[in-house]
Amino acid sequence: MRTLYLECKMGASGNMLCGALLDLLPNPQELVAQINALGIPGVEAKLEQVNHMGIGGNLFTVLVHGQEESHHFQHSHHHHRSLKEVEALITALPLPPKVKELAVSVFWRLGQAESDVHGVPMTDIHFHEVGSLDAVADIAGACLALEALKVDQVLVSPVHVGNGSVHCAHGILPVPAPATAKLLEHAPYYTGSIDTELCTPTGAALLTAFANDFGPQPPMTVHAIGYGFGTKELPQANCLRAFLGDTENPTDSVYELRCNLDDMTGEELGFLRQRLEEAGALDVTMIPVQMKKGRPGILLTCLCRQAQRETLCHMVLAHSTTAGVRYALWQRDTLEVSYRTRSTAYGPVREKQYAGFGIQKAKLEYEDLAAIARRENLSMSQIKQAIQDKP
Repeated sequence: MRTLYLECKMGASGNMLCGALLDLLPNPQELVAQINALGIPGVEAKLEQVNHMGIGGNLFTVLVHGQEESHHFQHSHHHHRSLKEVEALITALPLPPKVKELAVSVFWRLGQAESDVHGVPMTDIHFHEVGSLDAVADIAGACLALEALKVDQVLVSPVHVGNGSVHCAHGILPVPAPATAKLLEHAPYYTGSIDTELCTPTGAALLTAFANDFGPQPPMTVHAIGYGFGTKELPQANCLRAFLGDTENPTDSVYELRCNLDDMTGEELGFLRQRLEEAGALDVTMIPVQMKKGRPGILLTCLCRQAQRETLCHMVLAHSTTAGVRYALWQRDTLEVSYRTRSTAYGPVREKQYAGFGIQKAKLEYEDLAAIARRENLSMSQIKQAIQDKP
């Protein structure tokens, strides 16, 4: 499986990620030219070969009317772009459809994080005009580079976010900045002794949009290594490393817990299923079976990880009438699962994607389709058809 592993020991920003990914391409300046040809107003992207602490790599910079700017969102409505305006700008760019969808989804992640942090609607979230153009170039560039690499999965290390405080439009805030912390809410990250912001909101949004999973680098045959440098002078090499190579197709193991039940009500069975799912069960099924003395019963089957086996076994014993639970360890081949957010006429819709063994498939998330169907008073099949016809 063609795998991209992103090592974020010095955090991540849009320009660091662009630099590292471009370093993996045979002709990176061609992609830089493609970014400059997109027609983003006043934007000029540059890629320089630099050497820091004896390590050669890329420094990717974006100038807007000759200046650099931070990407922090603001609430003021003076000289700023709304999230909808930024989305319209990206949608109008001559980008491949998949790249365009991914870039829009990154900005929606940023907007949603700021909305959650500040308790305001996403319609009230605005970007500084220069900062928004800078971020559009970084995000479009990173998405274009990822598409050019044609990987099957992206894995990301735990992210070093830095320490101390950061100055932004809202004042002096702790590191990680609240939006960064929100974006990394379900990803592993850590602080350290370096007293500066290492992971920006744009970097966090790109990482969480790209990543199929976070964790240590898996066994892989590495074919290329890319270095993307940041602009800050720090005590250690301020770079993001990108490893491109091959990993084995994923295999997995799960425990299957089983028991037969013939003296529980439907309400009790429903409660048991709910408790098991809340405790981390991967799947819970109940199948009608014929039991001894001709009595109808239920075969309860629960799939779980090894770490949850004992807890779930005890939960079945506590919340059912059985006196014993059978369990067995099973090996299984799995497809890698990832999510992307599609921009549609009905708003953003999440799509679950599966890849591996030369197979690729996807399906739209039920909860998002159901919410749209209720709001628009249409059937789910009508919503799905409309999204497929006009994504």
